[in-house]
Amino acid sequence: MKSLEIEELSEFAIGFLKKLIETPSLSKEENQTLELFKELFIEKNIPFETIKNNIWAKNKYFDASKPTILLNSHHDTVKPNASYTRNPYQVEIVDGKLYGLGSNDAGGPLVSLLATFFYFYENSELAYNLIFAASAEEEISGKDGIELLIKSLPKIYLGIVGEPTLMDMAVAEKGLMVLDCKAIGVAGHAARDEGKNAIYEAIDDINWLRNFQFEKVSESLGPVKMSVTVINAGTQHNVVPDECSFVVDVRATDAYSLEETLEIIKQNVKCEVTPRSVRLKPSGISLEHPIVKKGIALGMKPYGSPTLSDQALMPFTSIKIGPGDSARSHTADEYIFVEEIYRGISGYVELLKGLRI
Repeated sequence: MKSLEIEELSEFAIGFLKKLIETPSLSKEENQTLELFKELFIEKNIPFETIKNNIWAKNKYFDASKPTILLNSHHDTVKPNASYTRNPYQVEIVDGKLYGLGSNDAGGPLVSLLATFFYFYENSELAYNLIFAASAEEEISGKDGIELLIKSLPKIYLGIVGEPTLMDMAVAEKGLMVLDCKAIGVAGHAARDEGKNAIYEAIDDINWLRNFQFEKVSESLGPVKMSVTVINAGTQHNVVPDECSFVVDVRATDAYSLEETLEIIKQNVKCEVTPRSVRLKPSGISLEHPIVKKGIALGMKPYGSPTLSDQALMPFTSIKIGPGDSARSHTADEYIFVEEIYRGISGYVELLKGLRI
């Protein structure tokens, strides 16, 4: 779709993205970019609300009797990669690439969703409501980001999460559960046949975690993946350790809830298992959902995403889609193609135009 309105919105989006990049917004320190959004909404005479470093606004003709679609992305960033050769807070456009920290993850999707919200803001004929929300703390899965914001929002029927997906549709996303495990033994002198080595106790459980295959496999995300990532045991060479602790990274799928996944693990290991949380849940949307069917008709490919986003904290149906490429996220000299922002806005607009949910 090539129209004057989309061209103007694209120019706006690129200009606002430059401001966001030039304004540091590390997780938990997004107050300066929050001010940019507040100033923008005031300038455009759009009512908004904030809670901590989150900000949201409703379309002009919001009608509580209609279903509501949430347009959401985050305005926090990770710290600059140590290998940067450019100033991460200085925007440069070279050969069509717009460089800067957070340009790809998730500045491009964020400003594209914002422009899309403006496109529909004064449309009184929408079959649904729109809420735009720029949330904080996504990069650290913080509790004062989207999880807090959702409590202030009207009931959401569908969430569109802006993350770099090359404008394909992530129709499922893996969840994350980190487990702290502890194997218990009995201390003894290593020179004598005494004690019970906690490391050996842990090895049995680690081998099970390494080799176990969950019965159900997600069509979009494949199998549940478990990885032992940290091990600690022992105090000195001649003492049989009485404790061995290790950490397990569990990438869950929509085939099981996190609670079901945890229960299966606990039933099969001897060690103590303590989840750090069961907040970051896997998600999935039916391929028969109207927005998925429309996306496919527009040439957007459905796929399962292994990477985590704020979808994990959304207790409603959601889909992840946006301009940019997740392979560039958190890399040195991060960039997004200017053309990708144009395609992002036009893609979002086409997806929402005439949508019936």
